[in-house]
Amino acid sequence: MARVAAAGIAVLGIVATIAASFEPASADAAAVPDMMLAVAMDRGGGPEVLTIHHLRVPKPGPGQVLIAVHVAGIGVWEADMRQKPGARAHFPIVLGSDAAGTIAAVGPGVRAFKIGDAVYGIVNGSYAQYATAQEAYVAHIPKGMAFNQAGALAISGLSALQGIDEVLELKRGETLIIHGATGAVGTLAVQLAKLRGARVLATASSDAGMALLKRLGADAVVNGRTGDIAAAARSFAPNGVDAVFGLAGGNALERCIDALKSDGRGRVAYLYGMEPLPRPRFNIRMILYSFIPGRAELGRLNAAVEAAKLQVPIAAEYPLAQAADAHRRLAAGHLNGKVVLRVQ
Repeated sequence: MARVAAAGIAVLGIVATIAASFEPASADAAAVPDMMLAVAMDRGGGPEVLTIHHLRVPKPGPGQVLIAVHVAGIGVWEADMRQKPGARAHFPIVLGSDAAGTIAAVGPGVRAFKIGDAVYGIVNGSYAQYATAQEAYVAHIPKGMAFNQAGALAISGLSALQGIDEVLELKRGETLIIHGATGAVGTLAVQLAKLRGARVLATASSDAGMALLKRLGADAVVNGRTGDIAAAARSFAPNGVDAVFGLAGGNALERCIDALKSDGRGRVAYLYGMEPLPRPRFNIRMILYSFIPGRAELGRLNAAVEAAKLQVPIAAEYPLAQAADAHRRLAAGHLNGKVVLRVQ
């Protein structure tokens, strides 16, 4: 549990400058062009700073792969990086950290992948036709999953799975409230909690969101803005719930936490970057965490995806050239799933 909390936070800041230097690629990269289209920013600011650039295709170094990106997921943290790239930023900057595509070239020492493999993972600078990734941060796309779903899976999937298994240590028969469950992490967390045999009360902010959560397997749903969370929790678990997964802050989350059992075993998990943070409670474990990437972690995620026949809801899909519009949709909120970019 502490391992999840202590590591992975820096991974949320993944960003790539495509113009950077790399070691030469090893083999089979002859078909890769020298130049590519990428959405990059030359300064910080609003969505309008995301514009099409012609940049050099990066070369994979030792232990890296080059991916021809088909779909890139958009993370909420990327809006913060767009607005405040930092004093040490080197422009142009290509955002992006989730992607799915095919292996276009491999660097020295790569053994797990070959040219043409369909993969997904944590991919530096994925708002582009090509991007590099560490071999250990990439996995084969689960059987039967489309590129658009796989492009939204890695970070949200790891966050959901590790929150359920390693942070909350959810057991079969336990009860769980997932607050803010219609987002990218929450929709996956509902399905993974059901895979582990838990009973789930999920909150949403719209009728459409509540209907989605029921389709994904939630045992009960409540509107977190207009509904009575306390009454819904009492009906769902009269003796109190075992755990709360907080994916949105504010008063509604506090009411979810109030519904925990008072036997000292109640626990709350919430992701790094959520605001406002819940207030501390006596005799309740309050656990701030972020995901951990890696080969073993992605292997566990793939196993859970296949066991649960996981659905990855896509809230909106935009072509690469409309990345600015995708960021505007992200800012509008009330998403049922994740926003993605269709690259090729």
